[in-house]
Amino acid sequence: IFSDHKRYWNVFESICDEFEKRELPCLFLTASEDDPALSKEYKYVNARFIGEGNKCFAALNTLRSYVCLSTTPGLDVLQWKRSRNVDWYAHIYHALGDGLGYRMFALDFYDAVLASGDIHYPAVRELEKLRNRPEKEIVTVGSTYMDRMYEQARHYELKKNEVTTVLLAPSWGVSSILSKNGEDFIERLIETGYRIIIRPHPQSKVSEKDMLDRLQAKFPNSDMLEWNYDNDNFKVLAGADILISDYSGVMFDYTFIFDRPFIYTNAQFDPAPYDAAWLERKPWLFEVLPQLGRELKDEDIDHIKEVIDDTMGSQAYKENRENCKNEAWQFRGEAAVRTVNYMVDKYNELKKTEEEGKNK
Repeated sequence: IFSDHKRYWNVFESICDEFEKRELPCLFLTASEDDPALSKEYKYVNARFIGEGNKCFAALNTLRSYVCLSTTPGLDVLQWKRSRNVDWYAHIYHALGDGLGYRMFALDFYDAVLASGDIHYPAVRELEKLRNRPEKEIVTVGSTYMDRMYEQARHYELKKNEVTTVLLAPSWGVSSILSKNGEDFIERLIETGYRIIIRPHPQSKVSEKDMLDRLQAKFPNSDMLEWNYDNDNFKVLAGADILISDYSGVMFDYTFIFDRPFIYTNAQFDPAPYDAAWLERKPWLFEVLPQLGRELKDEDIDHIKEVIDDTMGSQAYKENRENCKNEAWQFRGEAAVRTVNYMVDKYNELKKTEEEGKNK
């Protein structure tokens, strides 16, 4: 298993735990020196830090393995190249949705996709045909990180906030809230008198550092405003009375786990850098957003407090959540078991094929 950042431990922890439970050896490679995997007392899971940047990719490019599982897109597109000594690369998603929000060619050179729901199938197959790529294996296993959040929520005591707490959790890139109208939007949120938590997308710290530094300098932390960079987003989601986002998958985490509505902005999403640009239809995300939350239009920003209050008090979206959840997040509670089953079966299959080839 390869993880390019410690933030994906919520995807991999239950998978590693399942390997440990079955007493099956598994190698876990991470590009984060402080990855939580490194501090877990495993007997059968061997967690190793392999360095950052080019050092990390140099190690991966010479990896020897039958099966390699990762959340990292762009295999054989950017620095991470397929190793000649790895038989099978499988991708597992770290967010709900159909994957069309990935950067272009994100999954083209994987051998398999482990999907959270059947919604992934059409997008993967359409892109393969358009690019004349061989068909991958697509196996629906569920979502390990959603299963984990659901278990946390079952045992977590939700407390009523003394002051309404608004969580702003956008995606990153030129179409995101913070990039397009960050200063003006934050000012309007502060004017509501509500407590505001801003949680930028982790990639913003890498790709949009100057923009974040400027915003944080103008709007520093205070009693009523917090910039949140927690590795795990569970507590900040649980503590928010309402979420505002654009096209980030965090909206599904929030509404499916905590059964609350959200507000999404009219981001005027530019598909140009993404796999979505290859298809004429909208990504699944934009098809279901109106069923699950309220769109914030430009003319609504000046009275954002009323929009927040109305949305929090609305029951209009509640009945749609279960239908969308069933479509996007299947086999709830079974994802880790199904993922390990797949990896072990594929390992045995590849090993048998190799041995038969040697005998011949």
